[in-house]
Amino acid sequence: MKLTDVLIRKAKGNGKIQKLFDGRGLFLYISTAGNKSWRWKYRFAGKEKLLTIGSYPEISLREAREKREEAQRLLINGTDPSEHRKAIKSATKDLLSNSFEVIAREWFKKFESTWVSDHSNRIIRRLERDIFPWIGKKPIAEIEAPLLLDVIRRIESRGAIETAHRALSNCGQVFRYAIQTGRASRDVAHDLKGAIPPSKENHHAAILEPDKIGELLRAIDGYSGQFIVKCALQLAPLFFVRPGELRHAEWSGIDLETAEWRFIASKTKTPHIVPLATQSLQILKEIYPLTGTGRFVFPSAISDSRPMSNNAILAALRRMGYSGTEMTGNGFRAIARTLLDEILGFRPDLIEQQLAHSVRDPLGRAYNRTTFIEERKAMMQKWADYLDQLKSGTDDSASRKEESNELFIF
Repeated sequence: MKLTDVLIRKAKGNGKIQKLFDGRGLFLYISTAGNKSWRWKYRFAGKEKLLTIGSYPEISLREAREKREEAQRLLINGTDPSEHRKAIKSATKDLLSNSFEVIAREWFKKFESTWVSDHSNRIIRRLERDIFPWIGKKPIAEIEAPLLLDVIRRIESRGAIETAHRALSNCGQVFRYAIQTGRASRDVAHDLKGAIPPSKENHHAAILEPDKIGELLRAIDGYSGQFIVKCALQLAPLFFVRPGELRHAEWSGIDLETAEWRFIASKTKTPHIVPLATQSLQILKEIYPLTGTGRFVFPSAISDSRPMSNNAILAALRRMGYSGTEMTGNGFRAIARTLLDEILGFRPDLIEQQLAHSVRDPLGRAYNRTTFIEERKAMMQKWADYLDQLKSGTDDSASRKEESNELFIF
């Protein structure tokens, strides 16, 4: 007599092992405690064998019969179902143990002790954020160049060119380690050499090496030109707004009490908020007695009714010895975007929103100006503190130098 769902549900444990047969070797095994599982009895090479199919009710009567039929087909074709299952489990385990993430973490663990902590933290954070979510679970031997390129271009698409190069370099190190340990045959990262633009190619020249940024900040503090221009120069890296937005800053949009600067972004024509770090507030309070009664924070030297000249910042940079191929007013935005991402590890969407770029939520709706404002306040303060470290020379130059050496090695 074949089993039914009603009969199976009513079956209870009675302190003894029970076997309720369905036919053709399939039966429901009931333990002394009343736990139920499906089993299939068969013969292979003249020996009686037993295959455990799974627990009830996780596997229904209908599903148990289907699995019995699958096993029966293997048996007819001369394959032992039990050995077939073992082979699948072994293959799955091998695939998981040879996944990109497993090998990358193994590589990282092996070399972590040879790096300074800041450098190693940046590497693993970069892999966890930009690489593992997309290819971490894939067997490393199955990853081809087009797939890796798609992952790297995700980074490139947010403007983090230097991060994209470093991520690709790290992937290359992982692939070479996999080759050395017999789990891959080719470094596909090497195949992508030249596939993304060099990090030095910028529409606006910018200094991106942290130690040289420190030199620039010290040069700004030592600027001997007009005080108004000096304050604008000091605030440019702290605000990293567009040059036109900086020179058109109005006191009516600045609230020293709430530590916010509100204005309409020149490119998106939408309201924007710049949280004011304590360092920014200090500079604004220094210039307020001079320009606070007028409209513009940085008025023209010719007339208070006009903003500072659009050449004032550039001229000051040239006066300090920085050519047009080294640094521009827009370069402060490139500095912030690169270092907030690569060095300080802030989320790309926070950085893009603070840059007044159009950022949308998962449903495609544009974020408004107050979105993530508390996180952005914390980011802007940490950014200002980091600039102070660069200016004082207390940043970890050893880890930066080591990471810059890593950048274009394939």
